[in-house]
This record gives sequence, C-alpha cells and structure tokens, in this order.
Amino acid sequence: MKSVQFIDGKAVHVVKRFSCDEWVELVTAYLENDLDEPTRQRFEEHLAECECCGHYLHQFRVTVTALGALPPDPPPDDMRDRLLSAFRNRRDSRVEERRSS
Repeated sequence: MKSVQFIDGKAVHVVKRFSCDEWVELVTAYLENDLDEPTRQRFEEHLAECECCGHYLHQFRVTVTALGALPPDPPPDDMRDRLLSAFRNRRDSRVEERRSS
C-alpha cells in the first residue's frame, strides 16, 4: 500500500510494511498464488525480514502437507438426516422471527 507524504514540501511515496497480523491474513492467498504482484512483493519482503513469520509459513506448509496425506473420513451414516433437520429448524426459526416482528 502506497501513501503520499510531504517531506520538506516534496511529495514522497511511502510504502507501508505489513504488520505480522496483516501478513498472516495473506498466507493462504500467497500459497494459492492469489496475490497481485505488489502485494506478493510486500509479502515476501516481510517474510525475508521476519523470522517468526518464516517459521509460521513453514509450519503452515507442514500442516497442509500432513492434512493432505490423511485418508478421507467418511461422514457418519446419520449425517444427512442431521443436516436436513438443522436446516429445517433454522428455516422455521426465521419464519417465526418474521411473524413476530
């Protein structure tokens, strides 16, 4: 993100660095190659300077790899019925809310 500041009466473009909290929010988009070029560059600049975020990214990748290696767990037999019941209950409660207002 660029902003313009005036220093000694001259306009200067200032590039804001990511905080670690801002950086963490972009990890998934980075790994999925969904960042635009300026954001990707800022992301990688932060990564090069911040050891903690480098460790976080490594752990994130390890976790994704480990989860991807797990066999799929079939849903319980009654899952369909429970979901349909939950959706019906939600719909019915919304209808009741509208009637009472």
